[in-house]
Amino acid sequence: MNLLKNRTTRRWFGLGPAVATIFFFMVIPIGIIVVYSFLEANPYGGVKPNLSFEAYIQFLFERDFDDSVIFNNAYLIICWRSFYLAALTTIFCLLIGFPTAYYMAMQPPSRRNVLVFLVTIPFWTNLLIRTFCWILILRDNGLVNNFLMGAGLIENPITLLYTNGAILLGLAYTYIPFMVLPIYSTVEKLDISLLEAAHDLYSNRRQLFRWVILPLAAPGIIAGSLLVFVPSLGAFIAPDLLGGGKKLMLGKLIQLQFASSRNWPFGSAIALILMSVVLIAMMIYALGPARKTNMH
Repeated sequence: MNLLKNRTTRRWFGLGPAVATIFFFMVIPIGIIVVYSFLEANPYGGVKPNLSFEAYIQFLFERDFDDSVIFNNAYLIICWRSFYLAALTTIFCLLIGFPTAYYMAMQPPSRRNVLVFLVTIPFWTNLLIRTFCWILILRDNGLVNNFLMGAGLIENPITLLYTNGAILLGLAYTYIPFMVLPIYSTVEKLDISLLEAAHDLYSNRRQLFRWVILPLAAPGIIAGSLLVFVPSLGAFIAPDLLGGGKKLMLGKLIQLQFASSRNWPFGSAIALILMSVVLIAMMIYALGPARKTNMH
């Protein structure tokens, strides 16, 4: 009995710092956001201690001059743009990241370390500086337009900056390492004998990829997709700088509510809606392997 108590005590002492960190830096802030979303906004910032569902109503409706409620799809358009660009970013990163990760995993061990090092180099520079560099590249008198005009391919600058394409490019550049590394860690553990066996059974490259490589790399693909999609959905810097404030996404919308609009309840409500969508996606991912295990 004493041995069991000692093990329990040691376990709690070991988990204590992690539990305290999660409680103080995640649970309490989320609890504050939940409470704020159900309070009344103070015009000068902050909240009034009055129960109100106005923040959630405002997401889909607006009040007319006679205080009647009418449907407003402005915020739904911003949500759609956020999901659309986040999904495109994930697909773009996957199309580039999977071949890159597979190539890295097929190299000799000494070369793999160098390639992983090269993939992680962008993390050594501040994200804000890297995003500003894309402004210098994409603006009307930037590197791309100067090159095209110098080569005689165009006469006038092409509008590249402050578009959805610029935001997509910035997001993909920022998060592509989060796609490459999980896939690489999965493909690196792939048993080469399985590939040789598939070749011995006369499978072509398409069949080898479809029935051997892709199923074994699926955990890394799913993990990488989540690591790209979730932060892209709430990204702030790339949409703000490369979109020029003209292409709002959820991250920028939330920031505006806490800054210039001073509507803290509405900002909290949007943050909770975004968090709920992310949690649903994570639950689907977590329950997927468990469901397959039970079926087997």
